[in-house]
Amino acid sequence: MKALNLPTKRRRGNPEWGKLKPVQVVITEFEVEAARLGLTKEDYVTSTLLKRWCDHNRNRVYVPEWLLAKWDMDVETNFGAA
Repeated sequence: MKALNLPTKRRRGNPEWGKLKPVQVVITEFEVEAARLGLTKEDYVTSTLLKRWCDHNRNRVYVPEWLLAKWDMDVETNFGAA
């Protein structure tokens, strides 16, 4: 006796729709440095060590724009370009 293969109804749409996916949190080098120095957001402006680090790395890594403005620092947009 042969097995009878009946056509099955295909489900349409995205089966993942509506399911929450975990969000990946990206920690910047700035945040790592601020944590290493034990600073809170309120301490950023007054920290001379963080200001020195930002001055040295502002063209290479992310530094919050509001902090650069407080310290009157500019970012070179063509830094490292030949």
